[in-house]
Amino acid sequence: MARSPLGDFLRRRRDQVSPAEVGITGTGVRRVAGLRREEVAMLAGVSVDYYVRLEQGRERTPSAQMLDALSGALLLDEDARMHLFRLAGLAPRGGVDTGPERADPALLTLMAAWPDNPALLYGRAYDVLAANPLAEALFRGFPFSRNLMLSLFLDPAARAFYRDWPEAAANAVAGFRLAFGGAPHHPRLREVLSTLTEHSAEFRTLWAEHRARGKSLEVKTFRHPEIGETTLRMHTFDVRSAPGQELVVYHAEPGTPAADNLRLLATLAATALTERP
Repeated sequence: MARSPLGDFLRRRRDQVSPAEVGITGTGVRRVAGLRREEVAMLAGVSVDYYVRLEQGRERTPSAQMLDALSGALLLDEDARMHLFRLAGLAPRGGVDTGPERADPALLTLMAAWPDNPALLYGRAYDVLAANPLAEALFRGFPFSRNLMLSLFLDPAARAFYRDWPEAAANAVAGFRLAFGGAPHHPRLREVLSTLTEHSAEFRTLWAEHRARGKSLEVKTFRHPEIGETTLRMHTFDVRSAPGQELVVYHAEPGTPAADNLRLLATLAATALTERP
């Protein structure tokens, strides 16, 4: 039986919610990892038959009220809820412009004005569209490609560069899933997805989990060949003038070793620039 992307998402999300999280106790021996279909149907206030048809792809046009009920039953956050609505065709999709992505010159000027903060501009498929000098110096550890997803999964150096690589990889795939849901026919998104699916078993495993979540405030620890282990906070901003693009800015807490490391990295980068022939 042919499944639908909507049905696949519901099934995987059901597997990820435990009965205790939704107040279900005393269920005896369980044969599923998370919730049973009848439990989701009960929590959403829908018949079991209807919910089964949704998962199996035989029902593809649920109402907004039904999706809201399922969002509550499956404990979806706002990003996952938006992804669910997109899969059901009830939320606007992006990706109308499929031409080459470019960085806004005004945004480049702003990024250059942050000498103490590494800043990157990502495109819809996580291509690096721009980076200020400190970001270039920070990510010099594994110059495999100008695409975050390809670097994470296909460059062996990434696993040494990111101290918590499994967490970074899982978060990246969840963000990529959310972006793909907004523009599933975008050629660059499909190209990156195809490459990763073909060449990375770890990506395939994470992709099959159907987690969809945008970037938020995160803490990442990098192992840099010149400044050593450095922990930075990551702030992500949507670029309103270019839907699908994200500005990522890293920040070190004042007075911490990380702040000292960034200052050292800035000095090293400036020295290397002046020594170029």
